[in-house]
Amino acid sequence: RMFHDDELEESEKFYVGQPRVLLLIYALYNTLVARSEMVCYFVIILNHMISASMITLVLPILIFLWAMLSVPRPSKRFWMTAIVYTEVAIVIKYFFQFGFFPWNKHVDYTKDKPYHPPNIIGIEKKEGYVHYDLVQLLALFFHRSILKCHGLWDEDEKGDSSSNKEDTDDELSLTGGRRDSSASLKSVNLAASVESIHVHFPEQQTAIRRKSSSSISQLSHRSSFSSHRSKRAILKNINHTTLSFYFLQCKLHAIKSHCGLCCFRTLQVYMPIRQFFYNLIHPDYSAVTDVYVLMFLADTVDFIIIVFGFWAFGKHSAAADITSSLSEDQVPEAFLVMVLIQFGTMVVDRALYLKKTVMGKVIFQVILVFGIHFWMFFILPGVTERKFSQNTVAQLWYFVKCVYFGLSAYQIRCGYPTRVLGNFLTKSYNYVNLFLFQGFRLVPFLTELRAVMDWVWTDTTLSLSSWICVEDIYAHIFILKCWRESEKRYPQPRGQKKKKVVKYGMGGMIIVLLICIVWFPLLFMSLIKSVAGITNKPLDVSITITLGGYQPIFTMSAQQNQLKSLDPNEFGEFLRSYRGNTAALQFLEGYAREDITRADLEGNSNSLWTISPPSRQKMIQGLRDFDADFTLVISWTIQRGSIQAFCLCTSSAAGVSLQPPAAASPSLEEVYPYYIKAPSDSLAKPIKQLLKDCKWENITVSLVKNASEEWWVLNQLGKRQKTPQESLELFIFSDKVSPPSLGFLAGYGIMGLYASVVLVIGKFVREFFSGISHSIMFEELPNVDRILKLCTDIFLVRETGELELEEDLYAKLIFLYRSPETMIKWTREK
Repeated sequence: RMFHDDELEESEKFYVGQPRVLLLIYALYNTLVARSEMVCYFVIILNHMISASMITLVLPILIFLWAMLSVPRPSKRFWMTAIVYTEVAIVIKYFFQFGFFPWNKHVDYTKDKPYHPPNIIGIEKKEGYVHYDLVQLLALFFHRSILKCHGLWDEDEKGDSSSNKEDTDDELSLTGGRRDSSASLKSVNLAASVESIHVHFPEQQTAIRRKSSSSISQLSHRSSFSSHRSKRAILKNINHTTLSFYFLQCKLHAIKSHCGLCCFRTLQVYMPIRQFFYNLIHPDYSAVTDVYVLMFLADTVDFIIIVFGFWAFGKHSAAADITSSLSEDQVPEAFLVMVLIQFGTMVVDRALYLKKTVMGKVIFQVILVFGIHFWMFFILPGVTERKFSQNTVAQLWYFVKCVYFGLSAYQIRCGYPTRVLGNFLTKSYNYVNLFLFQGFRLVPFLTELRAVMDWVWTDTTLSLSSWICVEDIYAHIFILKCWRESEKRYPQPRGQKKKKVVKYGMGGMIIVLLICIVWFPLLFMSLIKSVAGITNKPLDVSITITLGGYQPIFTMSAQQNQLKSLDPNEFGEFLRSYRGNTAALQFLEGYAREDITRADLEGNSNSLWTISPPSRQKMIQGLRDFDADFTLVISWTIQRGSIQAFCLCTSSAAGVSLQPPAAASPSLEEVYPYYIKAPSDSLAKPIKQLLKDCKWENITVSLVKNASEEWWVLNQLGKRQKTPQESLELFIFSDKVSPPSLGFLAGYGIMGLYASVVLVIGKFVREFFSGISHSIMFEELPNVDRILKLCTDIFLVRETGELELEEDLYAKLIFLYRSPETMIKWTREK
């Protein structure tokens, strides 16, 4: 060993011999120390999510527009600003907790008002008002202690002083005859202002750094980079001198006028900010990275949150359901606005990524940070009429968006990648990338939209159709490459039959899947009501009886207590009464005890019989004519539960022959439908299988007079429930209905499911099993490495600006697919 220390070795042995739990705690602490700045960011964002006030809004914005954009790390000035600001915020909140302030006298009334000024500012009186601020201050002090332990707390000041000294020396050496002017600047105590502000005017520098890659490719990278550095230093020194004279003039003018002093103070604030963003856009060194995939995933998660929690972004929509809203052809405004904004930001982000413009990304970052914070904490509470701290979905959406802001800041700080080659899912050739890539291509319109956007925002000489052709060939070759790699990893020996595990595993699964697809409608409609069906009992049963088209003689309704379910004994007796009746037992197999409801209808009509004298005489004449038929109409209406709002049943008519009455109450034979079936649709029908000899029941009718009032009284003769008073019984058999979650499928019916589901799936399955012979020359390629390399070369020369070479390589690719013999030579095994 080059270095050996007994104490260090013993310390290492002691550390290794500790319990695993203690080692885990050590590891977590070391992770916390290594990412202490991330802990501070998390605590600040969490504090703002819970407080949601103007006081806590400042630090998150500074994080995304200052701290995370600083190279290589946030400066001491930022951490001191955060610490001092947190301390001042704690003091302000404590001061406004006293009860003598007017808004603190009605806290219970104003605590949930989003636009109450103390709630917006963050000075309202509440329990635990300072807990998260103290945790935030503790995290900031912890990070400061970590920086001091590693000697990084004062590093920025030392680096600034040394760099300023070098810049001053270069400035004096270049300016020559202007040393007296520099001395005069120091005499007015302007050196600190000048040294802390380094301004670069980007006109010439931008032109130098943004040359086309075609001209740069002819020069060596080292020489071009050194020339850029020398030109940048010259421009930097010249601009320092110009800025020094400019500040001297402002300072001298400020002494004479108050307006000049204001202008000078404004420049002192504006110029460092301008210089910060200018150095960010034009860095001396750039650690190029690519986190677009992570930003896209964060945006996708936000998109999913909007879809499944859109009600949190609208007014009076806390109980809304996006499925029910879309089924009623209603698009909520909040859902539409949020989806369009989220989708628009994803498109703009893709455009900036393809154009590789850091300046555009910086502008987009600033707009998004200010816009989203203003909307989430000032506009959204007014729209939803509830505070942001009470909106869980909005808090989750904001937290994911903060992750996106952090990734965007990291992308800006490091710079965009020089070359964007292919899809990020095509970097490896394994089953995971294969299935993810195929799933990506199955999403409707996603592949097409990505191809068109790439063509619009990428410099190329290919037309849109040629571009799509290259993308399709590359996708197809990538899939073949994945399958060939899998064949190399799991080779199949020659002359051996396929294993039964493969045959019964894959083949059996496909057979079961095809059988399920073919018989899916029948199985679905059979099981949805018998297994997952919900009993839909009637809420109201009404009967109306009319004689000969005249005024109805009887109307009656049964509700609530008059609608009774059969108890187990009654249900068992009901089934025993049909023993030996095959048709009745077959019908009763589809119904359980809870599906049968007995309606007890009062025999006295609930409405008086009001008929005009001429109609009364005609009715009497018709009844006395015993040789003619007289029409009796019995109509029933059954209203059921909330699953199907109303089930209105059609009328049924019967032609009856009235015989001379032998008693005071004449009998109407075979007119009353004792059993009614209420299916899931809107048509209720009588059940003839349960009637004796398929004959309806008999009822008696009589007219009761009381002074000038008249009403009819009906009584059923063959009732199951024997009652002394006049009444009618009606048994309703209610079919089970599908649950609301499966109602959209059950509504199509068996034929609808076959037409809309089975035939469509069958078409795709048929395309997979037919037409294979036409694609053999493009599918059975033993080795696709050369074709894959050709596609990658097209992407590469496009990114480097060699557009003429891109056309040549594309022509070579097209010729390869037009020539089967050349394709065979290119795809042979090496």
